[in-house]
Amino acid sequence: MTDRLMLLDSASLYFRAFYGVPDTVKAPDGSPVNAVRGFLDIITKLITIYEPTHLVACWDDDWRPQWRVDLIPTYKTHRVAEVVEVGPDVEVVPDPLEVQVPVIREALGAVGIPIVGAAEHEADDVIGTLAATSTLPVDVVTGDRDLFQLVDDDRDVRVIYTARGMSNLEVITVAVVVKKYGVLPSQYADYATLRGDASDGLPGVAGVGEKTAATLLAAHGDLAGIIAAAEAGGGMSAGVRSKIAAAADYLEVAPTVVAVVRDLNLPEVDARLRPLGETERQDAAALAARRGLGSAMDRIIAALDKAGAA
Repeated sequence: MTDRLMLLDSASLYFRAFYGVPDTVKAPDGSPVNAVRGFLDIITKLITIYEPTHLVACWDDDWRPQWRVDLIPTYKTHRVAEVVEVGPDVEVVPDPLEVQVPVIREALGAVGIPIVGAAEHEADDVIGTLAATSTLPVDVVTGDRDLFQLVDDDRDVRVIYTARGMSNLEVITVAVVVKKYGVLPSQYADYATLRGDASDGLPGVAGVGEKTAATLLAAHGDLAGIIAAAEAGGGMSAGVRSKIAAAADYLEVAPTVVAVVRDLNLPEVDARLRPLGETERQDAAALAARRGLGSAMDRIIAALDKAGAA
């Protein structure tokens, strides 16, 4: 079996697990564990279907980095629960999910899946760096379209897109991006900059939607080419030129916000999937009993046994 690295957009997946598993699933002490169990089952399914040999849970050490906010103050504003003067702002997270995040980390540690984050950066940036530097083929698992910018057939970097649910996973390759949006993955960040994204608080260029953005990129290659053509007075209608000109300040800073970072200095981790040793199994079983993880822990251990034996 060819070695393959899987990178998890962890928050994207544990939010999905939280809303996908009934909140009646509780630990013996009455605390909720629906997101923990659901997240473990998601990983089990991904390992079973896509057969990675290596796996990293990529983490939002800072879900809303200040350097991105400094460039676009509206960035993820609608998701801020509390502004913190020093350190990351507090994100709006349902209380029953927030209390499970430490347990998710504990469960990942119990089964030997490394967690990697980076100060002042999002999981997207960790994923971008690991995908850019990997010597293995890469599967990025996310519900975030922004990561389509990483898709690269030449390097065998794909996105396993979860937006339609875990029963309708979609493998995103270059051809899929082109068919969906009319742009190449290498153009996707510029496309997202032009179009905007309300879910991230990115305003986009007023009056420029998906079709116009794709048409402009097809004609001019990238954002710099579009701006140059607009300034030269050619290659687009007068109306579109005026919209590009009116958005000049936004277009100067937005590409830095939208582009995932690909050159972080990350710690070396052993990401290879392998069966648990006897002591590790006992510890995982004890955690499962204490936290009420039950068969979800059994299933992921069995998946690791199979992955390690392949």
